[in-house]
Amino acid sequence: MNIMVEKFSHEPGIGLHNGLQFVCWSRMQAEAGQALDDIVRRKELERQAGDGVFFWGVGNPPARLTSVLAKTHHPVSAIFSIMKSKPKSSDVAPGRTVIWQTYIDRDGLKRDVPRHVLVTSRGDTNKGSKRSHYALICFSEAPLVIERGCPFDPKAYRNTGELGKPIGASQVTALLQPVRRESNASAYEVNLRAKLHDSYWVRLEDPAELDVSLMPDALGAVDSVEWLKAIRIMKARANQIGQNPKPQLSQQLDLLKQAS
Repeated sequence: MNIMVEKFSHEPGIGLHNGLQFVCWSRMQAEAGQALDDIVRRKELERQAGDGVFFWGVGNPPARLTSVLAKTHHPVSAIFSIMKSKPKSSDVAPGRTVIWQTYIDRDGLKRDVPRHVLVTSRGDTNKGSKRSHYALICFSEAPLVIERGCPFDPKAYRNTGELGKPIGASQVTALLQPVRRESNASAYEVNLRAKLHDSYWVRLEDPAELDVSLMPDALGAVDSVEWLKAIRIMKARANQIGQNPKPQLSQQLDLLKQAS
């Protein structure tokens, strides 16, 4: 049986027989000073608190076709595979970690990151402070747990677009289309799976420095109530750290109402 068909056969509306199929593939590893296991634990708490919705931070901007697929609600599977290379030292121990407070949706509108969502990244690059980051907006009914044993063959896919280039070695996240059957001999696995949701792949803005000492409390949350409380404190503290913190959009509206 075609491995690709078997991989997505349990997803409603995503079989090859339904026409064009797209897969968003992202390679994952330690980031923003967190081990991969801790990141997955955090995203699972986020998923529980968000009725299945979670944001997964990525470093590169979306493929051009992404907004079209989001606007037409074309189903896209999200596949996450563990990187083969070791994480960079700047990801394992960044000098500064930030959280992202807003995002640009599929219609170009700026929105607050949902209250149950916590997206982090290192705060600086070789060129200075980071001003933007990106995220996949995902949905999963099933708990997020690292899986083993299901191969994923990136050589069976090509980037979307007219050129249809192979996946580049430095491409960490890509929107792909299948071009042939997968091989069982692939070095990569499907370690996490979900579906892209809502705006699919977005640009994040308005970073605020994170007090990393508060992260253990968030990771220690046992339910959605504790998770929401922990990240509410983290976000409030992040805005206090900045000399000129930027209020979230909802806060700006409240200020305008008070002034009128």
